[in-house]
Amino acid sequence: MPASIPDLTQDQTQDRAQDQTADEGQRFHFPRQGILFILSAPSGAGKTTLAARLLGQVPHLSKSISYTTRPPRTGEISGQDYHFVTEAEFIRLRDADAFAEWAEVHDAWYGTAHASLTEGLGRGEDVLLNIDVQGAQRIKAFYPHAVTIFILPPSWPELENRLCGRGTDPADTIAKRLKRARAEASQLFAYDYYVVNELREQAVAELRAITIAEHARVARLPQAETRQTLLIEAVGQKRL
Repeated sequence: MPASIPDLTQDQTQDRAQDQTADEGQRFHFPRQGILFILSAPSGAGKTTLAARLLGQVPHLSKSISYTTRPPRTGEISGQDYHFVTEAEFIRLRDADAFAEWAEVHDAWYGTAHASLTEGLGRGEDVLLNIDVQGAQRIKAFYPHAVTIFILPPSWPELENRLCGRGTDPADTIAKRLKRARAEASQLFAYDYYVVNELREQAVAELRAITIAEHARVARLPQAETRQTLLIEAVGQKRL
């Protein structure tokens, strides 16, 4: 039989704990930069559910809550899912330049408030914004370092089944949504990433992987602070 491994003495245990503490003090800690993640999808592709799952799994990620004039769906709560407002209130906010972008979608107005984006990013937190294709293009113009992700359904027949399965929209509305879905999908190449929402947990895992990868981008690191952390002289360094 192999010889058993002797237990550490009390002194050895203390020495190891001190070494680990020293290692912690020498670990690389880079300044955290908040990232804006923009999520778009055709109606019925499941982006709201995916966003909720992602928010529950990714630390330092908060949701940007948009304003809309459409009535709330079953289970939706004002202030958590959307800020549901009247058209008059929406116009008042728009005219006061409270929105970073706004658009009319499916006969209702939607808008993203400046404050919902800048407050979280200013604290170094990530912000998740669910928005249509039109709005994503406008936001990207203001926030060029934002990460855009397009959610696709497994197929067009499956999207139609999902919309019909809701039981909330008449046939003519569903037809409009399907037509618009194809138009929105034509903008896929304007996005940084795509995720096909066939298996929900797989789709969430792919979204989470994107958030992790984006925080590992060297281009996002502030050079001065990073060089100081790594004890690298700024002059005379060669790029690998």
